[in-house]
Amino acid sequence: MGATYLTQLPHFAKTLINDDPQYVTMLLTIFSVGIALGAIICEKLSGDKIELGILPLGALGMSVFGFDLYFSSQNIITSNSMTVVDFTLNNYRLLLDLMLLSASGSIFVVPLNALIQQRSEKEHRAQVIAGNNVLNALFMVGSALFSIVMLTVVHLSVLELFLSIALLNVIVSIYVFSQVQEFLIRFIVWIISRVLYRVKSTGLDNIPETGPAVLVCNHVSFVDAILVGAASRRPVRFVMDKNIANLPVMKYFFKWAKTIPICSPKVSTEIYKQAFDQIDKELSSGEIICIFPEGKITRTGELNEFKRGIEHIVKRNPVPVVPMGLKGVWGSVFSRSGRFTIMRAIKRFRSELEVVASTPIPAEQISAEKLEKVVYQLINN
Repeated sequence: MGATYLTQLPHFAKTLINDDPQYVTMLLTIFSVGIALGAIICEKLSGDKIELGILPLGALGMSVFGFDLYFSSQNIITSNSMTVVDFTLNNYRLLLDLMLLSASGSIFVVPLNALIQQRSEKEHRAQVIAGNNVLNALFMVGSALFSIVMLTVVHLSVLELFLSIALLNVIVSIYVFSQVQEFLIRFIVWIISRVLYRVKSTGLDNIPETGPAVLVCNHVSFVDAILVGAASRRPVRFVMDKNIANLPVMKYFFKWAKTIPICSPKVSTEIYKQAFDQIDKELSSGEIICIFPEGKITRTGELNEFKRGIEHIVKRNPVPVVPMGLKGVWGSVFSRSGRFTIMRAIKRFRSELEVVASTPIPAEQISAEKLEKVVYQLINN
């Protein structure tokens, strides 16, 4: 998409603005500034990790500003006597669309390139990056061929070409996000964690970058899984009460997030066994599992007794366990500290909370009592 805009900007300037080369230079400069701006925004939105939640923002921006570029270009104000400064002042919407379009592309591409490097095996990383560059080059050639066909065979104008590219981006984005649900899930998690709260993270480097591990955390609210998932640099598989996992509408989101439903063996021995089998399977595949050993959301703000399910997990699959704590969540509208009221929601909006992680504990040292003490120290330190 970016290659199409870059290669057609000279045609766009000559056809709709002026054949003076300075206008082409101006458009290319604005497009380049937008790319740099997008990279800066990406860094600010991502923090100190690769944030896949901003990918839909980038995809959305490319289409929205692509569409608006088409409409803002319908009535370009220009004349042979007009300077570049005058043109900028009279057509700021068009130039702003172009800059934000390229910035959106940067927001989309930067996390993906970082993700390729992070998730590729170290011994094959160079080949993976090289292969990605080859694919990028092929798609650039494909975009040039597409432009030639649209402009010379279909006889579209350059503006209609830009409009068709924006529309195709919508279709492709819908397909990609429907196939790779992780992007959409991370987007929802990112929105909730960034909009509703101001999250401070401590000790997250203790979560292993590779290999299996179990995260254990106190259970304070209905959004604890979202807060832990947003803080982790890696995808997390959550073990969740089956009644919550099967809530109408939300069950589809939990299914996309690959949550593992569980219940008491007194309720269903089959679901209980399936849950532990699935946990074992995920850990054997090198994934990260998160459980809330209290088994329920606190009603007092105090830590409940830890159940022994974590002991069964590490007995079947001896992996390190990372104790975590959520601080400042009690009292929020998603906790059980009181009835929901509008004033309470307003007062707690953008409240500050902290996600804390301790050093991993080897499987052979794990007990429910020990983990309860460590988590208690984390949230009361």
